[in-house]
Amino acid sequence: MAKEHVASDDRSEPAPVLSHLSLPVRRPKLTGRPFYESLGSPKLVLAPMVDQSEFAWRKLTRSFMKPNMPESLLAYSPMLHARMFTETQKFRDRHFQPTKKGLASPYSKSEAASTPPYLDGNPKFDRPLLVQFCANSPDELLEAARYVEPYCDAVDLNLGCPQGIARKGNYGAFLQENWDLIYQLINKLHMNLDVPVTAKIRIFETKEKTLEYARMILAAGASIITVHGRKRDQKGHKTGLADWSVLRYLRENLPPDTVIFANGNILRHEDIQQCLERTGADGVMSAEGNLCDPTIFSPPPGHGAEGREYWRGRNRKGGYRMDAVFRRYMDIIYEHVLEKPVPQRKPLFLPCDPVDDTPSPDPPALEANNAEDQPPRKKQKRATGYVRPTSSSLLAIQPHLFHLLRPLVSQHTAIRDALAKSRAGDVPAFENVLQMTEAAVRQGLLDYDSDPAKYDEPAPIEEKAETGHEDEDEDESSIATVRMCKRPWWVCQPYVRPLPKEALENGSLTMSKKDKKQLEEEKIWEHGQSQKSQASEREKMDVMDGMPEQEMPKQAMVAG
Repeated sequence: MAKEHVASDDRSEPAPVLSHLSLPVRRPKLTGRPFYESLGSPKLVLAPMVDQSEFAWRKLTRSFMKPNMPESLLAYSPMLHARMFTETQKFRDRHFQPTKKGLASPYSKSEAASTPPYLDGNPKFDRPLLVQFCANSPDELLEAARYVEPYCDAVDLNLGCPQGIARKGNYGAFLQENWDLIYQLINKLHMNLDVPVTAKIRIFETKEKTLEYARMILAAGASIITVHGRKRDQKGHKTGLADWSVLRYLRENLPPDTVIFANGNILRHEDIQQCLERTGADGVMSAEGNLCDPTIFSPPPGHGAEGREYWRGRNRKGGYRMDAVFRRYMDIIYEHVLEKPVPQRKPLFLPCDPVDDTPSPDPPALEANNAEDQPPRKKQKRATGYVRPTSSSLLAIQPHLFHLLRPLVSQHTAIRDALAKSRAGDVPAFENVLQMTEAAVRQGLLDYDSDPAKYDEPAPIEEKAETGHEDEDEDESSIATVRMCKRPWWVCQPYVRPLPKEALENGSLTMSKKDKKQLEEEKIWEHGQSQKSQASEREKMDVMDGMPEQEMPKQAMVAG
């Protein structure tokens, strides 16, 4: 660790930049809190996600904001690999499309201003925007940042990716022991770009070391730090809960004008305000919560103002309908990515609509749900001549839909199968999945109308004793959270990961010898072994949803 980067413990003064790392005076630009305020002081932040926070998804998320406040959402690009971005024009053209001409070379600010904008960073509908890179070479990072500088509001350095590919490539969270390199990466951009630099980090084992780390990053020139309240090893079944107390500690010990974004534990819209209050952060970032429900940043409409897109049950719980969100998503693909007219569509179905006598073909989803009873079909060869699209917005459609429709496809396996067979860029295939989804939602709404009791929750969550987990707190059981978030399968809703202890008990988490020994000492491992043959409460709830029987394809998995 580079101790010379550590600032004084006096929280009233920013950490000094040391002379041996100082560079010539930078060009005037807004940084820190003045920069944040110039963006409108946004409190809602769409996270950078590998291949998942591309233009169309950002546009979809922004579309649910109030019409007069689209700028209240700050969005990040997907994480981009700096070296690949600089070396390969195809990579640049696929993942960042600010103009139709592409980025053959970095443009000056005046050249960029004279070129008609296209998608990424378009001032009309894709700002504010931060572009995130992963890197381990200051020169490569600066070269990559030069390409995007005219089309974004800041450049962000990923220091939080915990995946194996980041370990292999030596970037993301696996740089967090090399403070000298991190300082150089941030300071290189800070001193040479016309836009600010920001950074996204994970926490360390102790609050004190995390504070040291944050001070070093700010001293290097970061204008905003996003803090993911999980450690590097918290991923997959070991994800667990983010520690908001660390963010509160940073808020209280960093200079008051430091801009901090909080990341972690944001599953519902209601979590945003709670996070702001408990952490003292300036903004709240959502990643997985947004993938399952892109409306997460938007407050629900008032009672009586639901319209056709929002559904509210008799228990007053509600959410946006999956067919409504899916339809908006496809319309954005047509209008902005393909630049084609949006198809004429009938209004979304409501049970109170007058009966439509117009005959329509039976939806494939309803016919194919009994596929198990049919003889196996011969595997068909795929048609030749398929050309993989080059737009990241087209490549991301299928994985996005698997996240969005997760509860629905567990009920309607034909929709799952049709979606799995839809290739990237095959818009007619996704239109077919949309029609199947609309038919399934119609069926669900009619079923709820005829028998709403079957959708009632199995047990109240007012008292923990009623859940059968009297001795467990919120850090040990996800059952209460699952019940709180649960909606009918046609409503957008978050996926609640089992906590590590639950994953251990149901056998989905394998452990190293070191971890087993530690758990044996705590007498947890023996409990997990004795319960392995019994279904946990969490498993029972998932069985009711049909979750364990279905597996999501690899395309739906997201790293970072």
